[in-house]
Amino acid sequence: MKHNKEVRISYWAAHLTTIVSVTLVLVIIGIIALVTIATASETRRLRERLEVSVVMADSVSDAGAMDLAKKIEKAPYALSVGVITKDDALKNWKTDTGEDLEALFGVNPLSPEVVFSVKADYASERSLKEIETSIKKEKGVAGVALPDSAMLESMNRNIESITIVLGIIALVMIVISFVLINNTVHLAIYARRFTIHTMQLVGATNGFIRSPFIMSNMTSGLISGLAAVCILALALLLIPEGNFTYAVDLLGWPSLLIVAGGILLIGMLLCGLAAWIATTRYLRQDYDELFK
Repeated sequence: MKHNKEVRISYWAAHLTTIVSVTLVLVIIGIIALVTIATASETRRLRERLEVSVVMADSVSDAGAMDLAKKIEKAPYALSVGVITKDDALKNWKTDTGEDLEALFGVNPLSPEVVFSVKADYASERSLKEIETSIKKEKGVAGVALPDSAMLESMNRNIESITIVLGIIALVMIVISFVLINNTVHLAIYARRFTIHTMQLVGATNGFIRSPFIMSNMTSGLISGLAAVCILALALLLIPEGNFTYAVDLLGWPSLLIVAGGILLIGMLLCGLAAWIATTRYLRQDYDELFK
């Protein structure tokens, strides 16, 4: 009796360790998911803020610039298109430098410009170069000024590196969780060895014997998932109010709900699969080997 009591205590201790381990794994997986979603959303926003400026020739009128703007607006890469007229360009120059070019030269020497932002899918260096080449072929275009996309490319590389590191950590912890779940199932089988043997003698199938262990561990996975979701939710709530609003806006409630549901599902599947593998391996052993 004393030995069985010690086994049960060891079983519940291992069970608790498993729940804590799986919770940590799910928290890391949740962080990776949230970072990936936030990065994709913020990168898309930044890409869509990149502006391409098309400088028209001196001979081109504001009407000519507007015609080009309408043509660009129909292109698949265009997100928003605007025109800076000669007068607007002169006002901007005066505001930025304090110089009145019209008073200095007697005429407005500035040309109209067409300014547009591109869709996120076209905001790569290669796509921008292709857009530049096509626009330069248009009549009346003096030059095209492209935005510097090096910062975005560098940010993407850094985020990818961080995600890979977090992914490796999550993978290591998943392996550790499998080992802990295997140990928990082994202790559960050992504690119920006589019941299991009796069930086998009366013809119970392995699936029938295995199901309670799988359901028990899937329940543990659900508990771990709920704990992980609560930890991540608390972390988000601790963000200062302004940043919290920005974070929620960046992630979006649908994405947050999908991540929460995914964490619960992964927790249950992880524990259920580990329990299935462990019970299958042990139930295939001979009776004498099972309880060594």
